[in-house]
Amino acid sequence: MADADDLDIVWKALADPTRRAILDLLRGGPRTTGEIVEAFPSMTRFGVLKHMEALKGAGLILVRPEGRKRINRLNAAPIRRIYERWITPYEDFWAKHLLDVKDHAEGKRRPKKPE
Repeated sequence: MADADDLDIVWKALADPTRRAILDLLRGGPRTTGEIVEAFPSMTRFGVLKHMEALKGAGLILVRPEGRKRINRLNAAPIRRIYERWITPYEDFWAKHLLDVKDHAEGKRRPKKPE
């Protein structure tokens, strides 16, 4: 299991809506830095680059130089680590409770398990 401190930087990067929007943009495929900047016309180039640096620092963006351009692509591995740490352990808990709600709504009774 990943150390909590190890994932803190990822949580902080994901906490900002602009950064999430950049990741959503990169979900569609790699983009040059210029294309990313153009996708946020209400922000300065410097502002977008600052957000991109935070995403790179968290390992959420990988950058490959290509001549004078920089190609940015999404690295979903840190998000997967968050999923495995914070979602997977609770899936069984919620699945059981949702089945209970479904059964209750349908008027079915499920036998209670002995504890």
